[in-house]
Amino acid sequence: QLQLAESGGGLVQPGGSLRLSCAASGHNLGEYAIGWSRQAPGKKREGVACISADGSDTYLRSSVNGRFRIDRDAAKNTVYLQMNNLEPADTAVYYCAASATVSKTCVLGVEWYDDWGPGTQVTVSS
Repeated sequence: QLQLAESGGGLVQPGGSLRLSCAASGHNLGEYAIGWSRQAPGKKREGVACISADGSDTYLRSSVNGRFRIDRDAAKNTVYLQMNNLEPADTAVYYCAASATVSKTCVLGVEWYDDWGPGTQVTVSS
């Protein structure tokens, strides 16, 4: 089973930036599409960004388009979520997940992902 670990969360003021990392040990992340999703208290988990296995396709949720960016570093076997101009509405636990089912492209739907990390808290507050 693929084991993922997120890092980089924290407390940031509105307008600030964070960079989340998703790493895996013992597996090549380049074989999987990777998605970032988030879940705020009392809300359903929602897909935020995804990237295909080869990095050629990326998709962003409309509410973060223009503020977030997803990319992957094959040499470091890591996928990143760069989050800029953060808003209080971005506060949530952020998860990365891998999909072997959809790898040539990617999808935001959380139901397509099989292996999940434990999540990292992002809090945007003044």
